[in-house]
Amino acid sequence: MTKEEIAAVFERAKNWPREKQEEAVGVLLAIESDEYDDCSDMTEEDWAALDEASAAIDRGEFLTEEEMKDFFAKLHA
Repeated sequence: MTKEEIAAVFERAKNWPREKQEEAVGVLLAIESDEYDDCSDMTEEDWAALDEASAAIDRGEFLTEEEMKDFFAKLHA
C-alpha cells in the first residue's frame, strides 16, 4: 500500500459514520502501540466456539463472567 492509498482511505474515512471513525482510530492506535491482535493465531476450534457463542447470544443465552474469563485466558495463552 502506498502513502497515497493510505491518504485516500483517510480522506474517505472523514465521511464515515462517527462510530466507524472511532473504531478505525482505536484500531490504528492499537497497531501503533503494538497492542493490536488481528486474531491470526485463532484455530478452527476457536472460530467455531465464537460462532456457537454468537448463536447462543441470538438465543438469549449468555456466559457467566467466569466462563468469559476462561475463554479470554485460553485465547491469549
